[in-house]
Amino acid sequence: MFEARIAMAAVLAACTLAASVPAQAKGCLKGAAVGGVGGHFAGHHAVAGAVVGCAVGHHLAAKKDREAAQAAAANQAPASAATGR
Repeated sequence: MFEARIAMAAVLAACTLAASVPAQAKGCLKGAAVGGVGGHFAGHHAVAGAVVGCAVGHHLAAKKDREAAQAAAANQAPASAATGR
């Protein structure tokens, strides 16, 4: 019982610190929902699953944004190439 209280206090402290820092939550909500459900069914670890799911979802969203930016930069031709000179 004591370990559960310590773990809950650590999770609450981490959430408080994460909430006080401005951050983009792209992918976090969807990842947390999926991770929470997965964690619940994998031994009643819904909170841990939600935390990990949030991190993974945010990472995948950032990766997708980076790849989209690189693709947009590759498709954009320089101005001198467009005029044919």
